[in-house]
Amino acid sequence: IYGGSLRASDDFPTDRRLIELWSPSSVKKPSNPFAQIKAQQAQGTFYEDVTMCDIMFDANFRGGGILVIDSVRTRIDNVFLAHFMTDGILLEGGHEIFITDSFVGQHITAGGDPGERNFSGTAINLASNDNIVTDVAVFSAAIGVLLRGPANILTGVHCYNKATGFGGVGIYVKLAGLAQTRISNSYMDWTGIIAEDPVQFHVTNGFFLGDGNIVLKSASGKMHGVNIVDNMFAGNGQGVPIVKLDETVTKFTEVDQVVVDRNNVIKMSLIWTVGQMVVSGVGKKWVADFSPLLLFPGRINLVQYSSYTKARASGLKRFTANAITSVSGNTVVVESKQAVDAVVSVSVDQNANPGETTLHV
Repeated sequence: IYGGSLRASDDFPTDRRLIELWSPSSVKKPSNPFAQIKAQQAQGTFYEDVTMCDIMFDANFRGGGILVIDSVRTRIDNVFLAHFMTDGILLEGGHEIFITDSFVGQHITAGGDPGERNFSGTAINLASNDNIVTDVAVFSAAIGVLLRGPANILTGVHCYNKATGFGGVGIYVKLAGLAQTRISNSYMDWTGIIAEDPVQFHVTNGFFLGDGNIVLKSASGKMHGVNIVDNMFAGNGQGVPIVKLDETVTKFTEVDQVVVDRNNVIKMSLIWTVGQMVVSGVGKKWVADFSPLLLFPGRINLVQYSSYTKARASGLKRFTANAITSVSGNTVVVESKQAVDAVVSVSVDQNANPGETTLHV
């Protein structure tokens, strides 16, 4: 299916899409992603090798743009999709669907729209697994990309759909306990990413502008295999953390293999799971408080330190015994037997291997 334009009429059904690819044999999918995959394997797929390209979709603020159900090896390429009220593109079941080189938005805007706080709908809704979204711009919608299926890849995605301050979300990974999602080289433009109970969740080489950040949201308290590395964040000087926890529903209680590191910031709060700090001065006690810097409160799994004693000052020893005497919360205390003029370097790591527990001294 290629070339030309499709525009919804003024009486187009509000619960339909301009192009729908589905079989009467398809059955309603369970909401649980584990059960969804099993149901898909039992049922199979009904379409293969379908391509939609070089099309302008105008849903006329009625229904949606494209619906694909139980299809495999399908391509949506070089489309411009606007004026949807539900979903711009909705995938249910199936897998290996490529969405590439496209523009999707509810309202025609280049940003800073006076009606932005009222944007609604979801630009791309993936209730499907093993798909790829590449080189796509989402320019208006309440949610840019909603992921409800595992093992998807997003790369080169630019979301400026609705600012976080207006309640918008750039990418929402709504897959508690089964993310298996990779997001790379993408641009969150005044919006951010939310991931529920992330498991095997990878965000790298991204750029977050305008206090856009990453929120790890607890649904049942689980987080495993999360990498948030090598990203750039730029904010407005309001102290917004680049990564934060949302434990409104419940606390994260099962956490391992989580790394937040090697990110850089301008006018936002840098957050780590791996941190370093230098404390210096004359005395017997040096306190390194990592509380404002570490992602998880009261969780240190590894701590290392070194002590450099400066040239001997009047009445001070240069060589003396020293040791870590306390790890409480996210604070490390180093003490020496005698007063010295020292520079103490402390490194901590919140990353835990499966089965490891928090360090308590």
